[in-house]
Amino acid sequence: MAARIAVVEDEEALSILLRYNLESEGYVVDTVMRGDEADIRLKEEIPDLLILDWMLPGLSGVELCRRIRMRPETQDLPIIMLTARGEESERVRGLSVGADDYVVKPFSAPELMARVRAMLRRAKPERISGRLAAGDIALDRQSHRVHRAGREIRLGPTEFRLLEFLMQSPGRVFSREQLLDGVWGRDVYVDERTVDVHVGRLRKAINRGRERDPIRTVRGAGYSFDETFQTNRSPKSASVPA
Repeated sequence: MAARIAVVEDEEALSILLRYNLESEGYVVDTVMRGDEADIRLKEEIPDLLILDWMLPGLSGVELCRRIRMRPETQDLPIIMLTARGEESERVRGLSVGADDYVVKPFSAPELMARVRAMLRRAKPERISGRLAAGDIALDRQSHRVHRAGREIRLGPTEFRLLEFLMQSPGRVFSREQLLDGVWGRDVYVDERTVDVHVGRLRKAINRGRERDPIRTVRGAGYSFDETFQTNRSPKSASVPA
């Protein structure tokens, strides 16, 4: 079962971006734009992780965090706090009221996703898979290794992140801009043609001879991991050697 993540953020554009990136990772996402409304919802249903903005209408993120920690049923809820406040004293204050991690705006989406995975891995290890597998390809997030049909594939860090990003949402077509945001991060300024270069490198690394190419080019739209590639999966060929 996918982990459920609640996002409490009053900036609509950022809330949409967070939902997009989290759902791309396979999580179930609930978004709320007010602190007081989030307080009510958390009494009705407890998520696996909370991403909480510092400044919120109705009830501040700091006060909401304090209330969460006072309730027995939510005292262990993992909380990542988002804020534009970068001063050490403010970070200490956020952590002192019960936040588990602290991310200063602006931040890169890949970094936040990595923090989410790390926190879920510690708090809810059963909710996150360390491996992705499709057809005869297996990707191990912990060891950063990829195997196809039993052989190890050597990938650079960017090609690894690109394959991981695509494999998380088989069949979904990502534009070059979306791939730049999801793999390189919003704060990295590179030309969209860079995506084509790295997709070419990824294809060259994972495809040998007449092997089927799992990366699908959608003309005028972008790239996707072919969802029909899943039907080729063989338990033996998709396993990662220890």
